[in-house]
Amino acid sequence: MPKRNDLKKVMVIGSGPIVIGQAAEFDYAGTQACKALREEGISVVLINSNPATIMTDVEVADKVYIEPINVEFATRVIEQERPDGLLPTLGGQTGLNLAVQLANAGVLEKYGVHLLGTPLKAIMDAEDRELFRELMRKIGEPVPESWIVTSREDLEKIIDSNPPWPLIIRPAYTLGGTGGGIAHNPEELLEIGSRGLKLSLKSQVMVERSLLGWKEIEYEVMRDSNDTCITICSMENLDPMGVHTGDSIVVAPTQTLTDKEYQMLRSASLRIIRGLKIEGGCNVQLALNPESFEYYVIEVNPRVSRSSALASKATGYPIA
Repeated sequence: MPKRNDLKKVMVIGSGPIVIGQAAEFDYAGTQACKALREEGISVVLINSNPATIMTDVEVADKVYIEPINVEFATRVIEQERPDGLLPTLGGQTGLNLAVQLANAGVLEKYGVHLLGTPLKAIMDAEDRELFRELMRKIGEPVPESWIVTSREDLEKIIDSNPPWPLIIRPAYTLGGTGGGIAHNPEELLEIGSRGLKLSLKSQVMVERSLLGWKEIEYEVMRDSNDTCITICSMENLDPMGVHTGDSIVVAPTQTLTDKEYQMLRSASLRIIRGLKIEGGCNVQLALNPESFEYYVIEVNPRVSRSSALASKATGYPIA
């Protein structure tokens, strides 16, 4: 891919403190990105709230701001440094959420900052549960039967419709299953659903049919601006659906798929990254029925994730 000569200074968003679901892999990936940008002669400005990281070392970035990762402080840094580009995908969910908030607040447009890597629309299509579901149906990829919830009244409507229990609750714009869970009855649905609405960045939760017991397969996929795609690695969760991927043992490559199953899910992953128009890496999670070739798309992370770190070590590709 040709080098962009219009980029003289790039701002990189770090992932902040190490929390459950967001740890050293983002620091590792961010450090690699800072080094790669500087090798190209681009000045790097870094904002990160965690001083105990490698990427905040003086030799990694040209300018380091150890500040809270929020719109107020990021706006101040952009105002002072005037970067040409913003690279949010290496800051995990924290970086993605901040990029969306900065774009919605008009900060990026005001200071002429280009969002690098995955476009804003692709981030929103992947992170917003309703937009993602619509796009999957448009490109012909199967998604489980589901309901979009934005209030407690919506949860009560689902209960009245006599749904197939148990149900999976997935909040939008969250990390590591935060606020989500499995509801086996109406009381649990109201409790977990209400909690998920509070923790979601835009108070949106998807409630979907349970696929407990199905195989959970992940593909690490990359795409560039010329629409060239590659699957870096396939991974299999040894625990079935129902155990969050962050709590499950994951092995690379997949262990129990036939060649037909592997190729079917690989082709689906490539169609998904093209459909979302993601530029850079993403993690596609799929559920496969162990009794048949039936599969569903669970979700896509349009950013560096824990799986990216595993794929990087398993294959030798420096993707994270």
